[in-house]
Amino acid sequence: MCGTCGCDEVTAAGTSETVTVEKDVLAKNDRIAEENRAWLASRSVFAVNLMSAPGSGKTTLLEATVRVLADDVFVGAVEGDQAGSLDADRLRAVGCRVVQINTGSGCHLDAGMLARALRELDPQRGSLVVVENVGNLVCPALFDLGERRRVVLASTAEGEDKPLKYPHMFRAADLVVLTKADLVPHLTFDVDHFARHLSRVNRSAELLVTSVVSGEGLHQWFSWLRSELGVPSREVSEPAAPAELEAPSVPS
Repeated sequence: MCGTCGCDEVTAAGTSETVTVEKDVLAKNDRIAEENRAWLASRSVFAVNLMSAPGSGKTTLLEATVRVLADDVFVGAVEGDQAGSLDADRLRAVGCRVVQINTGSGCHLDAGMLARALRELDPQRGSLVVVENVGNLVCPALFDLGERRRVVLASTAEGEDKPLKYPHMFRAADLVVLTKADLVPHLTFDVDHFARHLSRVNRSAELLVTSVVSGEGLHQWFSWLRSELGVPSREVSEPAAPAELEAPSVPS
């Protein structure tokens, strides 16, 4: 897929040169990630690395998140895509400040990319910054960006076996968000089976079952973010259809 992490190379098992290059790449990345983490902490910015396969609903969930949380906290986003700015344009339309990163043939974001994006985004103290990583269930799990939490999305349309087929990704997650729950009646997807598969690879990750269409689970998602941010949770229920809310103005 890309030359950065070497996942496009087919080499014989045990090739020392390939292992050395991979270690060097990851070591450099990890050093920059720690710098990012310190920079974010100095501003009390809560950064989330959002990872998933393409089409899981990352951008749709982010649109709903901006609409609901923008009155409480500055929300910024870093959009990772191989090409184009379709998702970034959608987020800007609901009042989110966005920095676009196009990776070309690259299949993930790395800490250096995020470092440059953060300086451009220049988030306010106490902000929420969501990194929407390139859609891929393999390589993004390898690269620490300096985020505080990793959230993995999986949609019901993808099948309940994904935690078993991509264990490293789900093992890296602090939170797993199952999306498109409104489609379950039309699929053979079993939520309990998905939960058991997730538990086999990661017993500590919390699982949220959500649907932006029906509103299921969104209050729990917003509450999780508010808890991490230290922002008080709302006493009233969140709206069931966030897409109907008026878009907030762009934060200054």
